[in-house]
Amino acid sequence: MKKLLLIFCVALSTYQMAFAQEEAEEETGSLTLSGSVDAYFRTNFNAPNKGENFQAPASSFGNLPGFALGMANIIATYEGKKVGAVADLVFGPRGEDAVFGSPLYAGGMAGSSQIVNQLYVYWNVSDKVTLTMGNFNTFLGYEVISPTANFNYSTSYMFSYGPFSHTGIKANFQLSDKFSFLAAVMNPTDMTEFNLVGTYTLGAQLGYTTDLGSTYLNFVYGDQDGTLDDDGTLIQDQSSLGNTFQVDLTTGFDLSDKLYLGVNTTYNTTSSGEIFSGSDIQDVDGDGAGFYGFAGYLQTSPSDKFAIGLRGEYFGVFNDGLEGVVGVDPTTGDGSVFAATLSGNIKVGGNLTLIPELRVDSMKEEFFVNKDLNGSKGLASFLFAAVFAF
Repeated sequence: MKKLLLIFCVALSTYQMAFAQEEAEEETGSLTLSGSVDAYFRTNFNAPNKGENFQAPASSFGNLPGFALGMANIIATYEGKKVGAVADLVFGPRGEDAVFGSPLYAGGMAGSSQIVNQLYVYWNVSDKVTLTMGNFNTFLGYEVISPTANFNYSTSYMFSYGPFSHTGIKANFQLSDKFSFLAAVMNPTDMTEFNLVGTYTLGAQLGYTTDLGSTYLNFVYGDQDGTLDDDGTLIQDQSSLGNTFQVDLTTGFDLSDKLYLGVNTTYNTTSSGEIFSGSDIQDVDGDGAGFYGFAGYLQTSPSDKFAIGLRGEYFGVFNDGLEGVVGVDPTTGDGSVFAATLSGNIKVGGNLTLIPELRVDSMKEEFFVNKDLNGSKGLASFLFAAVFAF
C-alpha cells in the first residue's frame, strides 16, 4: 500500500511539474504591435467635387473629396505556444465605415465598439486544427479592410457589399500540405457586438495552396435580419427577408517573377422572406434578390520600388438587390457597372507606399451627375494615397 501511495505521489508530482513547465513555456509567448496610417487626396474629372452634389462610386473607402483621412490601425497580437489573442483597433473614417454594424450596444451611438475591427482568441488544438472565437474579418473576397494588404487603394464593389466581419466561432483544418478547410457558426453578417435577432449564419471555405499561389472557395448561408414572431408587437406590413446564400471564389497566382494575376468572383442572393398582413405572418412570393460580380487583378513589378496594376470589375444587381449602389432599370430592378482602376505602388523606404490611382466607373443606367448636374452613366476620378505600415 505504501509503495502504491509512493508511486501515486511520484506520478502526481511528475504531472504537476510537466504542467507547470508547459505553463511556463506558454508564458514565454510574444506580444507584438503592428498597424498602419493612411491619408489620401481625391478628385473627379467630369463631376462635382464639393457640396451636396459631390460624386463618388458607391464602393467602400476612399470616397471623400479633396484631402481626406483614411484610418489609423493598431493591432496587438499575443502569440503563445498553443493559445493567443488579437486586438485590432481602427480610428478615422475608413475605420468607422469598416465597423458600421457596431453601435448596437451603445443604442446606436458611437460607443467604444466602433473602434474594434477584430477582437478574438484562438487555440491551436494541434498542428492541424485551430479554433478561433470572437470578432474576425471575413474570409470571403479578394480585398481586405486594411489598405496595406490591397494593391489598389479604392475598393471593389464586390468587397464593399460582401461581408466585412463576423462574430462567432470558426475551426481551421489543415487537411494536407495543399488543402485546408474552414467551418464557422456566426452571428448575422457584420453584427459584430452581439446577436440582436437570434438567427445564425454558417460559413465554410475550401482552400488549395501551391508554390505559385492559392485558391479559396467560400460559402455563407443564413438569415441576416431574423424572423417575424407574432408576439403582439408586429405592425401591419412589417417584413423580414429570407436566408442569404453567397458563394465566392478567390484565387491568385504568380505568372512570372514580375507578373501576378488575381481573380475574384461572387454571387449573393437573398430569398423574399415573410410579411405580417395584420392578422398573420405570410410567406412573400417572388424571386430572390442580390448581386454578382467578377474582377481581375493584373500586377507587374518592374523594380523593387515600383509596381503597377490594373483592376477590372463587372458588378451587377438583380431584383433591386442593393439600393443606391448602381443605376437600375426601374421596371426590372436590374443594373450593372464596369469599373477599371489603374494604380501605381511607389515604395519609399521600408514602410511608406505612395499610390497614384485613376478610376473609371461606367454604369448601364444613369447613376451619376456631370458638372452641369445632368444625369450621367460614367464617372472618371483621380486619387493619390499615402499608406504607412509599421
